[in-house]
Amino acid sequence: MAPNSIHWFRKGLRLHDNPALQEAVRGAGTVRCVYFLDPWFAGSSNVGVNRWRFLLQCLEDLDASLRKLNSRLFVIRGQPANVFPRLFKEWKISRLTFEYDSEPFGKERDAAIKKLAMEAGVEVNVKISHTLYDLDKIIELNGGQPPLTYKRFQTLISRLDPPEMPVETMSDTLMGRCVTPVCEDHGEKYGVPSLEELGFDIEGLPSAVWPGGETEALTRIERHLERKAWVANFERPRMNANSLLASPTGLSPYLRFGCLSCRLFYFKLTDLYRKVKKNSSPPLSLYGQLLWREFFYTAATNNPRFDKMEGNPICVRIPWDKNPEALAKWAEAKTGFPWIDAIMTQLRQEGWIHHLARHAVACFLTRGDLWISWEEGMKVFEELLLDADWSVNAGSWMWLSCSSFFQQFFHCYCPVGFGRRTDPNGDFIRRYLPVLRGFPAKYIYDPWNAPESVQAAAKCIIGVHYPKPMVHHAEASRLNIERMKQIYQQLSRYRGLGLLASVPSTNGNGNGGMMAYSPGEQQPGTSSSHLPVVSGSSVATGNGSGSILLNFDSEEQSGPSSVRQQQQRTQPLPQQQQQHGYHSVPDANQTITSSRLYHEFAVPQHPGLLHNRGSITGKRERESEREESGEEDLASCSVHKIQRQTAETT
Repeated sequence: MAPNSIHWFRKGLRLHDNPALQEAVRGAGTVRCVYFLDPWFAGSSNVGVNRWRFLLQCLEDLDASLRKLNSRLFVIRGQPANVFPRLFKEWKISRLTFEYDSEPFGKERDAAIKKLAMEAGVEVNVKISHTLYDLDKIIELNGGQPPLTYKRFQTLISRLDPPEMPVETMSDTLMGRCVTPVCEDHGEKYGVPSLEELGFDIEGLPSAVWPGGETEALTRIERHLERKAWVANFERPRMNANSLLASPTGLSPYLRFGCLSCRLFYFKLTDLYRKVKKNSSPPLSLYGQLLWREFFYTAATNNPRFDKMEGNPICVRIPWDKNPEALAKWAEAKTGFPWIDAIMTQLRQEGWIHHLARHAVACFLTRGDLWISWEEGMKVFEELLLDADWSVNAGSWMWLSCSSFFQQFFHCYCPVGFGRRTDPNGDFIRRYLPVLRGFPAKYIYDPWNAPESVQAAAKCIIGVHYPKPMVHHAEASRLNIERMKQIYQQLSRYRGLGLLASVPSTNGNGNGGMMAYSPGEQQPGTSSSHLPVVSGSSVATGNGSGSILLNFDSEEQSGPSSVRQQQQRTQPLPQQQQQHGYHSVPDANQTITSSRLYHEFAVPQHPGLLHNRGSITGKRERESEREESGEEDLASCSVHKIQRQTAETT
């Protein structure tokens, strides 16, 4: 007798390259494709309206595609563990299939469902298709531990067979004689709900910038591959003002929900490269966007505390400040820094921001300015970001806050200079912060420096129509760098790890020259209560809890002993330079280098382009990289940039 199958959709919301779905219909008499609206969605119920809309559009598109195969999608309200036993009996099910979920909460959920299925006499088939590789094989190859550096990860996957080819798209031929029983009230019982049914108020909700669904994903991947200027040389386009806007070739939300198969993307890139490059073998760097995703999945798969600081064996325990008021200002785009607020406005409105914009706002919240835990920022991204993925989101926040994978904490994004270099005219600011539309480009990134006459002409008085800056960036970032430095010095002392390669050393005042200001000094309109303060209790003290143990790959443990540490002295900034938020500048005749860490910490500065971090790059390469990424090195902020900015205000 032919089996009756259920295919359980979670991620993997597509008919192309879906091996578990193929297994469901193989030789089956009936198949029902189900999706549960359950609390496990995305690992949390903290999901904003844009993410829910994207999901519902994915489900509507999936149902429409199944209709073409004389099938339907069954959207079921409730938790799988509560509902599956009833469905097994009601539909006389003998086979259950689903795509493998590598994340800890997903594995726990699936183990419980497998047990229920076994008790009901239901065969379970699970297929890997959300990742390129079997992550357990990567971990096994690494001696049972996930690789915690990207270089090591690359080494391991280079020893594995290439990813499996995508399987054929579901079709009438593959369906064969398999049918889907559909009752007349299917729409009522199992239809895709509306946002209103889920309790959302959609009045005034703008149309989606990122429409959900497999159909849209397949259209976008063709556009993505048609970008001849990029594809011809397989280089990452240089950052510019247009880069900040949502692109019709963007793919990240579609990969996250599985509307687009990562394997299809991988092999389309491979085929295109060989066609353009005349059959030459593609380098790993071609697949950077996919491999960074895979790296974080691998790091997270066996770590249920991956999204937490406490109890997370790969995360440094940093004594972050608890400041709900400051966190709310950041999340609600009320920091008083137009660059930061425009990015956060775009995120809330559209559900997406450029990866370097993510770097800027993450640095500002954590180690750069506010000294608030990365966990809080991760929760906001989880709510608002369409492509927020439990593993990738947590991993990215740990990295950006220097809590894991990356320790070059003396690089800091300037919330004024970064945006100004990327979009000198300020069009991005005007688009998302129309209240500032009347400011000239000269003041659009630091409107608090504009004369009163300019503010009046712009019909925007700072402190009335738009908030004053919530922190003094130059002071706060300098102080936070010192805090982070002390923490890593403690780690080096207690763990015996050489983590501080080329960290600016302390001078005679015992503060590393970082606190070159008087505690009473304030930027006009800035409250000193928001300025982080270093205290003795703020320094991590390796207490053997395991939460700060950083594992290094043995072949990469050459350590920083051969790196000559350079001393620096920072002097108080001239007032106008402080107002621009630039870091202090060393003497012109002083030699300062910014050497790379020899441990090859994962530094995904440019997802989509991989870097060989095996050698210390020259000054020109370092400056070029910082210019593209918008990072500022405390020890190498160029004098001429500050002189230029100072001249603009005089």
